Amino acid sequence: MQKTKKSIVKRFKITASGKVMRRSPGKRHLLSAKSVKQKRAMGQDKMVTPGVAANVKKAVPFA
Repeated sequence: MQKTKKSIVKRFKITASGKVMRRSPGKRHLLSAKSVKQKRAMGQDKMVTPGVAANVKKAVPFA
């Protein structure tokens, strides 16, 4: 039986339709140098590329 990789579970989310979503990096500090548009875009989850998504799904067998 394959165990779930807990580090991957914390970083990615698998939607009901099977898409893999990730958070956007860069929203913790040095925010005054970034534009409002950039900060707003970082607040939304992004979809992971198909190659990476396959690896994530393998590491999370019960999701």
